[in-house]
Amino acid sequence: MSNSKQGHLNGAYYGPPVPPTQSYHSVGSRSSCGPCCLLSTLFKFIISIVIIVGIIVLVVWLVFRPHEVKVYVGTASLTQFAFSSNNNSLQYNLNLDMSIRNPNKRISIYYDYVEARALYDGSRFDYDVLPTFYQGHKNTTMLYPAFQGTNLLLGDSVATTYNREKQEGYYYVDVKLYTRLRLKVWIFKIHYNKQKIDCSLKLPVPGSSGKFEGTKCDVDLF
Repeated sequence: MSNSKQGHLNGAYYGPPVPPTQSYHSVGSRSSCGPCCLLSTLFKFIISIVIIVGIIVLVVWLVFRPHEVKVYVGTASLTQFAFSSNNNSLQYNLNLDMSIRNPNKRISIYYDYVEARALYDGSRFDYDVLPTFYQGHKNTTMLYPAFQGTNLLLGDSVATTYNREKQEGYYYVDVKLYTRLRLKVWIFKIHYNKQKIDCSLKLPVPGSSGKFEGTKCDVDLF
């Protein structure tokens, strides 16, 4: 009987249940980042750069407090201003004394190109390229634009405007300055081409008793 029991027990296990074998997967420290993740990171980086640059510009502006230059026409001499309606030609002789004031304490200006243009009734009739110059802090520079010659004037209203203003005793001439600039801040030089200077002049008719009054020009620099 013992042999039969022994054969019955062979191949069988009657102990406590054995827990199932568990498989473990190692998780790596690196995580994959898809295209959306890369775009989000790039966008955040660009926003950070924009914010940093904005803060720097604000700090520089608060430190230096840039002010617009002051431009003033002190004297103007118009000795000839004759328009012929036969061929729409204008004979002219105009000389100006113009001052440019840099009121800034920490910004100096290089005027690499200065051109004065004279216009009548919206039509340009002459221009004068002026000498280049450097303007230091709180400095005033004198310019002397001169316009002389004969040129055609375009426009249907020129003759009407000329006859009316001649009777009134004053011609209205616009003189505009076009420049190329470099701003010097500490040791840095910044190219700056945006500058609008417009001088609206009320000039007495040559030979009349009228007098020219000094004129402050409109300036849009900063």
